[in-house]
Amino acid sequence: MIDMRAVVFEEFGGRPELRTVPDPVPSPAGVVIEVGATGLCRSDWHGWQGHDPDIRLPHVPGHEFAGVIAAVGPAVHGWRPGDRVTAPFVCACGTCPACLAGDQQVCERQTQPGFTHWGSYADLVAVEHADVNLVRLPDELSFAAAAALGCRFGTAFRAVVAQGRVAAGEWVAVHGCGGVGLSAVMIAVACGARVVAVDVSPAALELARRFGATACLDAGTLNLFPPEPPPTSTCGHDGPQGEMEKGSLPGPQAVAGAVRELTGGGAHLSLDALGSAPTCAGSIESLRRRGRHVQVGLLPAAKGHPAVPMERVIGYELELRGSHGMAAHAYPELLALVGAGVLRPAELVTQTIGLAEAPAALATLDRPAVGGIRLIQPNRD
Repeated sequence: MIDMRAVVFEEFGGRPELRTVPDPVPSPAGVVIEVGATGLCRSDWHGWQGHDPDIRLPHVPGHEFAGVIAAVGPAVHGWRPGDRVTAPFVCACGTCPACLAGDQQVCERQTQPGFTHWGSYADLVAVEHADVNLVRLPDELSFAAAAALGCRFGTAFRAVVAQGRVAAGEWVAVHGCGGVGLSAVMIAVACGARVVAVDVSPAALELARRFGATACLDAGTLNLFPPEPPPTSTCGHDGPQGEMEKGSLPGPQAVAGAVRELTGGGAHLSLDALGSAPTCAGSIESLRRRGRHVQVGLLPAAKGHPAVPMERVIGYELELRGSHGMAAHAYPELLALVGAGVLRPAELVTQTIGLAEAPAALATLDRPAVGGIRLIQPNRD
């Protein structure tokens, strides 16, 4: 290729367009990857809206992908064209104090495709420091199944297993069942936990039920999903008991109260997998004493700082942690579980589109989840 196709936006919130642009060139320690599949993630919407200070216009979004190495820089030692790979969305430098401690996911000089430079809504994407950041994919793992490993599935795995320290038999609440939330449901169930999945989308809750959630809570009505048919009324009542008035939604305290009731006193571990002030507060307040909250969904500073119920954090001795992806060296454990069929990221994929449809799809990523993960496959066009 001399010129590739890419989804480009010239201004924040402006209409993205599919254009022909020059191919990326690998840096000395980097590679260029031919994109086999790339995810449509809510983080891309935040970037398009101007919520990420690293983005410079014009810009190409996209940060979770899988594909084949197309070109290699002269300082790369462990990789060659034709290798099947993915990469964590945080691409580490490999030499800063955080990297030397093994914490590449919080690298002090990190780059992120789709944020610090052009991303993967394109035929090709560049990755820096390839020897630090690339993850080799088994031949039997499709690009569609592997695309989410770099962000949503990998992030959920570390959030549940490493940061959340889930244990078999514990109650885990997942607030927000988009791609990362459904990944967390599947991972927590595989670890032997009992999961309460919380969302407003019936399609998302149905997938959570299919992936093994013990209870699925509709945050819009506080009813369990699937709903039970209303009892026959003999006193003139013409609606199901507990139904919210039209146009009103329960607050985070009400959602948290429902989770505490379902779990017999509160979740041991709770994740805000959406990233909003209500889901953050609701996740914290749904915990039992000495419970653990992990913040996974983005809370951009541009949208303000959420109120955290610190009195409950103190009184219940709660633990609050963030989770920011997963370093490349931590992927073998995840890939082994995928290879054994214990984790099944391919089942999360519910829609695949081509690059031509991506501009319109990007603009919808702030809306309630349609259920599962949507992918772009450039070679579909």
